[in-house]
Amino acid sequence: MAGDEARAYVMGDESEEAKTKETFLECLRLIERLHRRLLDVLRAKLEEAGKTDLNSVQALLLYNIGGNEITAGELRSRGYYLGSNVSYNLKKLVEMGYVSHERAKHDRRSVRVALTAKGREIEQLIDRIYNEQLKEILDDDLFGVDDFHALKKNLKNLERYWADQLRYI
Repeated sequence: MAGDEARAYVMGDESEEAKTKETFLECLRLIERLHRRLLDVLRAKLEEAGKTDLNSVQALLLYNIGGNEITAGELRSRGYYLGSNVSYNLKKLVEMGYVSHERAKHDRRSVRVALTAKGREIEQLIDRIYNEQLKEILDDDLFGVDDFHALKKNLKNLERYWADQLRYI
């Protein structure tokens, strides 16, 4: 908050406090809805490309693994996925041939995964989709480069705030 908004909120202006809270709640709803919309768009693009054997969450998982050899725990710790969700989807992706896996040499309990050639095709498809979307967004002036930087900064601040909340519970 800046200037008068912050002062009104701190001084207990009920209407300003209520407006700020409603804006905050609407932002939270938008974040949830945007993630669902992204998954819907990816699902439609996968179907369009004839890739109907995997879902949009699995395709996004492949994209986030990328060229790395990684563990499910690393994916979770980066904040991409919840525990059982990652394990289930990785198991399915291994079964479908999108991901290879092997036990880590230093810790036999840990399994490292990497994309197969089939998995890299999906990663590249998602990358092309993202490139097309970015070009369209910039061309249509929906966002500018500075807008993306500001949005990233604000979302990171919110993420950091919530991470701090978890640390002190």
